[in-house]
Parts: sequence; C-alpha cells; structure tokens
Amino acid sequence: MVRRNPERRAALLDASIEVLANEGARGLTFRAVDQQAGVPVGTASNYFASRDEILTHAGERVYERLIDEAVLADGLAGSRDRARVTELMHELVDRVAAFPTGFVALLELRLEATRRPELRAVLTRRIRADVDFNVEYHEKSGLPGDGTMVVLLWLALNWLIMERLTLPDLFTERERHDLVTALVDRLLAGQPA
Repeated sequence: MVRRNPERRAALLDASIEVLANEGARGLTFRAVDQQAGVPVGTASNYFASRDEILTHAGERVYERLIDEAVLADGLAGSRDRARVTELMHELVDRVAAFPTGFVALLELRLEATRRPELRAVLTRRIRADVDFNVEYHEKSGLPGDGTMVVLLWLALNWLIMERLTLPDLFTERERHDLVTALVDRLLAGQPA
C-alpha cells in the first residue's frame, strides 16, 4: 500500500538525497533511506514501489529544494546591467554550494542514468526544463545577454560548483569568485557594465 503523507514522503526523499551523497547510488536501499530518515524499517517501501522510483523522485526533490521564489523575485529587482548579472551568478553559485548533498546526489543520479534509460529520460526532461526556465527567466528579466549566454553560464558554473564540492582545495574562495566575475565579463563583453 502506497502512503500519502506528503511530509513523510518529502522527509524520505530528503533522506535519499543524503544517502546518495554519502554512499553513492549503490548505497541507496530502502533500509538505508529508512535509517537516514530515522523511521521504522519498511517505511520507505510503503511510499515507493521500487529503488528506481526513489532515484527518480530524489532528482525532482533536489530541484524543489533549490528553487527559491524569493530569490527569483529578487533577481528581477535592481539594475539591468552586467554588474547585476555578475552579482546574481555569485549568489547562484553560493546557493547551490550551500546544499552540497543535493548537488553531489545529482552527480550520483547522472552517473546512474548512464546505466538506467528510464532515469536518463527523467533527468533529461527535468534538466532541460531547468535550462529552458533559466533562459526564459533571463530573457524576461531584461538583463543583458541571450539564451546562449545563459546556457554557457549554466554549463561553466555547474562545473565550478562541482570542483568546489568535490575538490574544495583546487581553487581558493578568492579564485572562484574571480573566475565567476571573469566568466560573466567575457560572455558579456561589450554590454553595459
């Protein structure tokens, strides 16, 4: 029987994110999720029909936790120039890096997607929707740059965040800051500062 308590389900998905980040996809079991969530053994299996279902929904849950409506509204405030884009990109990197287990769990899910076509399809749809949302949001914002610039920022910043979380000593905080600034400056060369 599938349970319908949305708070419990969210807590189980949050636990699955932690398990993915700490143990990898191979460590994601119903028992590990139950233990991480601090619930009785068998609880996760009451909410999810299979391990594949947990993997799929964990990816969605990461995005739910990263979306911040206040940040989106704040992004439309202020000036519409290169300096504002730079500021927003620094905030984005910091916000994603503040949820390290979520980002690492997504990396684990992407690796697992190379072996699971159904998971690959779900992640492709979800991440494509995220990219499209970011392009559309940027174009509506009136900030400088086009959709290609948004995709280039998305690609470069994702890798920078991965370096920050997996090899934190590779670049200093100052170097990471300067790299984000240089990236925006170079992509928006010729736009108002």
